[in-house]
Amino acid sequence: MSSTSPRSPLPPIDAIQERVPPHAYFVVSAVFHYLGPAFAVLLFVHIEPMGVAWLRIASAAVIFAIWRRPWRAWSALGEATRRTLLGWGGVLAVMNICFYLAIDALPLGTVAAIEFLPVIVLAALAARSRRNIAALVLAVVGVYLLTDVRLAGEPWGLTFAGANALLFAAYITLGHRVARDEALTGIDGLALSMLIAAAVALPFGLWEARPAMADPALLAAAIGVGVCSSVVPYVCDQLAMKRLARSTYALMVALLPATATVIGIVVLAQIPTLAESVGVLLVIGGVALHREPAQPR
Repeated sequence: MSSTSPRSPLPPIDAIQERVPPHAYFVVSAVFHYLGPAFAVLLFVHIEPMGVAWLRIASAAVIFAIWRRPWRAWSALGEATRRTLLGWGGVLAVMNICFYLAIDALPLGTVAAIEFLPVIVLAALAARSRRNIAALVLAVVGVYLLTDVRLAGEPWGLTFAGANALLFAAYITLGHRVARDEALTGIDGLALSMLIAAAVALPFGLWEARPAMADPALLAAAIGVGVCSSVVPYVCDQLAMKRLARSTYALMVALLPATATVIGIVVLAQIPTLAESVGVLLVIGGVALHREPAQPR
């Protein structure tokens, strides 16, 4: 009977995932994106940025390997899917390295503002209606007020921030493709790409990560960075991308600086300025105004 049924029931875990709104996954991802840097601050004192980047990637890769054992799925994948995963793994490696080199030289707000620029293009390319164009404008103005853009700084820092921004747009594009690939089960695509990323970043960060190898406290902090910055947010990103259009996800990236401001109020009692408060409201208004474009099944 089950073989002739037009659609088999969802497994329990998939049924739970389907009941959770995709926007909720993005919010969880945004929160953990800012918990990770809190651990990274401890590491920057003792470890160079590329060492921190590799420890973050490697610890996440080990967790995914134990959890998913994704190599079992590799042999069944087609060449196109394998190329996508290899490309995404390379992007994850270089993006994380550029991000840490950028925030080592520039304020985080400046890096966040630069990072958002290519994402604006992704959202704008699919803004087919006046409503979604208005939503995009609100989000852009809100991010500008939140991040307080200052482009003065170290030239190398600006270079790494620009490279990170382009790679972040590539992360969204390739990550969305992996999330929608029917040949992959669950988050095995992410797990495979994280293993590839760890291998790509190995020559750049292993030597600088040596202090953590001899200090259990530093190693524990590195694992915390990997969990908060790569495991939880990337898993939530995949669950959100699977059900959201790429343009919708790109627009929601505007929530990242808004989320950071809200966390500052709740956890650190950091009261925002009037401009920052207006920025939060504009970003939230832009995301609320946006409507998901119709997609063929």
